[in-house]
Amino acid sequence: MSQPISFSSALRERSGAAHAGSEHSGFMSDLLRGEGTREDYIALVVQHWYVYAALEAATERMRHDPIAAPFISDRLTRLPAIEADLEFLIGPDWRDQIAPLPATRRYVERISQVGAVWAGGFVAHHYTRYLGDLSGGLFIGRVMQRRFGFETNGIGFYLFDDIADPAEFKNVYREQLDAAPWDDVERERVIDEVLLAYRFNTELFEDLAAAKDELVA
Repeated sequence: MSQPISFSSALRERSGAAHAGSEHSGFMSDLLRGEGTREDYIALVVQHWYVYAALEAATERMRHDPIAAPFISDRLTRLPAIEADLEFLIGPDWRDQIAPLPATRRYVERISQVGAVWAGGFVAHHYTRYLGDLSGGLFIGRVMQRRFGFETNGIGFYLFDDIADPAEFKNVYREQLDAAPWDDVERERVIDEVLLAYRFNTELFEDLAAAKDELVA
């Protein structure tokens, strides 16, 4: 008899297509192929600031929740690095020069909503962002570094100096997913929220591409 699939494996399997679709959106694909500009990269960092400001505010609210707490690690915190990147890329008055795109506002609203009342929903967004950052994000950082001649300034978001072994960190995180006290119904809800998070991320990329087209037109 075959062993039942673990929750973390089911989650990865069920969200694989959504993850790939988001990762290979036109905007990100162009950026990674070298067809995007430095301004495109800056536009992406700006939108990340809004997303991570919401996620890390939710993290503070969930820090003592018994279900969410095992997933929370200060080693994952990204907001100070994003802010340092924006100061380097835009200047000290960067806060006065940025605005969220419509998709980003919807994404942030959802993170704030579930991050206030639902541990499983918070974990879904936490998982989608941070495990992605520790996987494809590390690769994106290296590409941007080569493409735009950055050293560490400008790509601090992608540097996890406090995580010596990203693969091992992700393995432990997946073990925590498997150990979470969720029944089958709640696990389905968490998977649905992960799929929603990927959809928001894809829509964010679509908005970035549309905003770029408007500037060119």
